[in-house]
Amino acid sequence: MIPPYVGIIVAAKTRTPDEVAAVIEAGAKHIGENYVQEAAQMQRSLGAHAQHVTWHMIGHLQKNKINKALRTFDVIQSVDSVERAAAIDARVEAAAKRIVPILVEINIGSEESKAGLSPSEHEPFEEYMERCAERISRLEHVRFQGLMTMGPRVGDPEKSRPYFRRVKRIFDRILGLRLARADMRYLSMGMTNSYRIAIQEGANMVRIGTAIFGARG
Repeated sequence: MIPPYVGIIVAAKTRTPDEVAAVIEAGAKHIGENYVQEAAQMQRSLGAHAQHVTWHMIGHLQKNKINKALRTFDVIQSVDSVERAAAIDARVEAAAKRIVPILVEINIGSEESKAGLSPSEHEPFEEYMERCAERISRLEHVRFQGLMTMGPRVGDPEKSRPYFRRVKRIFDRILGLRLARADMRYLSMGMTNSYRIAIQEGANMVRIGTAIFGARG
């Protein structure tokens, strides 16, 4: 059972419009997509259904896709560097758009195959993240609303616990800085195999696909 204070992002990667429409009709409020093009196509296919949910970018955002992402998504959860945050900020300003909510993605396992902020080998993760948070919070056209992490891909979800716990400590440290333009309200951790552990360790947002839709065919 997912507590009512935890937001559920329905991870819609590779799912059909009929499947996504069904979960929206069932009460889903947040849809996550990994790719800009697929999200835009999904929204076109859903028609009016697309207007009833908040759209979250949860995959890696390439710099050349930022403009289209800003037209497609309401929230960008996968900001994986200070430079990417600054690029989004500049595009929002140039387009005279609203302030865009972002989450900063942490590569807590420092895995080369994954995106996300990660310090150099000899730099403490917590101090590095504080410095990055301070820089991102100075941007005027994005609103820094929290952190996101994938966590290492492991078979036993219990092995994710120390990583989620560390991200929660980093979240609390940044929250304690009381940065002027940061609105640290979301900690997005955990997917189908690990969301229970993530919630126990402080997540208030989870990204779930298979547990909602069932296994892919």
